[in-house]
Amino acid sequence: MQFIKHAGLSARQFDLSIGAANGYTLRMKKNRASIGSDVIENIVRTYPQLNVAWLITGEGQMLKSETEPELQTFEQLPAEKQKEIETIIESKIRERQEEELQSLLKEVTQEIKRRQS
Repeated sequence: MQFIKHAGLSARQFDLSIGAANGYTLRMKKNRASIGSDVIENIVRTYPQLNVAWLITGEGQMLKSETEPELQTFEQLPAEKQKEIETIIESKIRERQEEELQSLLKEVTQEIKRRQS
């Protein structure tokens, strides 16, 4: 959402620009869901000024510096960087899944209590 605001776009305009369904970005934000690698690839292709590391991890600068060499695809990254990115993504997915599981467990527990009342 930070980049969308920076670019002066609405969430809908951004969704359309990356070939995603209307409401995709807001749904992902609301559910704190991970986006697929295909969507990340579309975002980077559409907005090459975006720093891929920031897009994936939220760390570092949002936009590439002018002197930064441009890497077009994940496959062009050195193997150790690919592994680092994959490790970070897997870690973030696990964190989010754990958070979602805890939230779901809380909801189910509350539902059971309501039914027993």
